[in-house]
Amino acid sequence: MAKLIQEYMDGDTVDSFVLIKNADVRLTKNGKTYLSLVFSDRSDNISGNLWDASDDQVAQFIPGKIVKLEGKRSSYREQPQIQITHLRLANQPGEPDNPGDFMQHAPIKEVELQNELNDYVLAVTQPMWNRLIRKLFTDYHDQFLRYPAAKSNHHAFAGGLSYHSLSIARLANGVVAQYPQINKSLLLAGALLHDLGKVLELSGPVATQYTVPGNLIGHITLLDEQVVLAARELNFDIEDENMILLRHVILAHHGLLEYGSPVRPMIMEAEVLHRLDELDASIEMMSAALDKTETGHFSDRIFGLDNRHFYKPNLEQ
Repeated sequence: MAKLIQEYMDGDTVDSFVLIKNADVRLTKNGKTYLSLVFSDRSDNISGNLWDASDDQVAQFIPGKIVKLEGKRSSYREQPQIQITHLRLANQPGEPDNPGDFMQHAPIKEVELQNELNDYVLAVTQPMWNRLIRKLFTDYHDQFLRYPAAKSNHHAFAGGLSYHSLSIARLANGVVAQYPQINKSLLLAGALLHDLGKVLELSGPVATQYTVPGNLIGHITLLDEQVVLAARELNFDIEDENMILLRHVILAHHGLLEYGSPVRPMIMEAEVLHRLDELDASIEMMSAALDKTETGHFSDRIFGLDNRHFYKPNLEQ
């Protein structure tokens, strides 16, 4: 049986079918074309450069294509990479042809995830917010359940968007139990909706890329637009304070202007949602890195956590 990306160690010869997750055309200092590639399977991602890439190779090796990868695993700046010796499309009889087989998935079945999300929707008892959530979840049902939450950082797997939203709803439910002064309906509404704009920011679960609107506008503003459009369809007054509060919670959830929030949190529920979002994203990034780390060693550096690496101690659960 072919080894998975995660099972290769430095110095190992690599001979596997993988999915091209990303492919950027770049130039060396000498002006020669090469492809900066990211490969993936259901265990992990790994990068590699295809030097002196021809026009045909640039046209062939694009995101979403399954390839036969041969080379040697090594590390560069403490990050794993593949020194590519041979690369070709998987196009022979009997070779894998379903990109979905190379994707990581949320650690919960889709039907279970949806059922639990529905329970949290019902817990949003403010009528305006509840109707908005149900409308937007209906409009983007399949995308919300199957898209990743990011291209490469936290929850970057199929179903990651809805799983991340569910995780925050769970956290919000616990926080409200501890701090009853927090408005439960508003915090849950924000938890459920805050990242829904990623269905417009990202291309989908296979070889995820940023869309043009995603690059130029971003998921926070894209979602705010959808909230306003949905409110108008439902004949809600967008100047109603309940509408403004929900929009603020969504718009402020990245916390800082330099992190993409058009405004900073100015109500308690917005600040709490921002903190929960950071917590869940950070734990997911650390967990993904530590899952690939031997006990007693440090993980690879995590770009989304200030390029720090984390130690994996031998602790009993």
